[in-house]
Amino acid sequence: MNHSIREILDYRQMIVGLVHRDLRGRYRGSILGFLWTFVNPLLQLLVYTLIFGLLFNQGIPKFYLYVFVGLIPWLFFSACLTGGCSSVLDQQGLVTKMYFPREVLPISYVTSQFFNMLYCFVIVIAVYIFASFTAFTDNFQWVIPSPNFYLPLTSLPLLFIIQFFMCLGMTLFTSAITVYVRDVKHILSIISMLWMFATPLMWKLEGDRFAKWEWLFMYVNPMGGLIDGYHCILYGGTWPNFTYLLASTGWAILAMVVGSLVFSKAKKRFAEEM
Repeated sequence: MNHSIREILDYRQMIVGLVHRDLRGRYRGSILGFLWTFVNPLLQLLVYTLIFGLLFNQGIPKFYLYVFVGLIPWLFFSACLTGGCSSVLDQQGLVTKMYFPREVLPISYVTSQFFNMLYCFVIVIAVYIFASFTAFTDNFQWVIPSPNFYLPLTSLPLLFIIQFFMCLGMTLFTSAITVYVRDVKHILSIISMLWMFATPLMWKLEGDRFAKWEWLFMYVNPMGGLIDGYHCILYGGTWPNFTYLLASTGWAILAMVVGSLVFSKAKKRFAEEM
């Protein structure tokens, strides 16, 4: 294990190069270019707000903010789930023609998606600050919140770290399996859609019909505690539920252990399978 980590560190410049290439080339040739990084989640926010805000809203105040602060990290997770599985397969030329630690490919993919999420968080924080000045009024009169209102922001890096390693472990696992079973990508697309509705992204864990399923939504669902944490910090201005985060941390550790072991065994025959 230590040898593998040292080897990956030796190829850190390759990871940086792949991440840089992906971020620069993602929207190359399009009219809006890099602006699509922000336009895409904003358009999805508009759709979800119209559909769920008007038809299925639980009466959540500032519903647009509630959805937005959870949507950005969810898009990062969803991209790793549905796109990360192809991170090795899509680089057949590199895998079959040169030697390098194969872990470089899923690591660079997840890192690229992570930075994309961080860019979007610039807008999230801006919207959060704007909303915080109107948090206690209905007519958008400016009210200066207490400095303590912003203290929970200091726990955001913890959520970022947990989610990054959860996504990395998951991507290591799925990218290794996809080399052998190409149908995995299509299956994960369906799973991603179902997973989104099983996560408190556009609804709250309130009322008897939701509360009795807390164990499923917040402990069995690895993303439940993380999305709830983002909502607590960036919507409610409160500290996250650290019990939920502990469950998500356990899932992240499990994902890294299982993903690393599966990838380590599967990578030996990548070139042959391709």
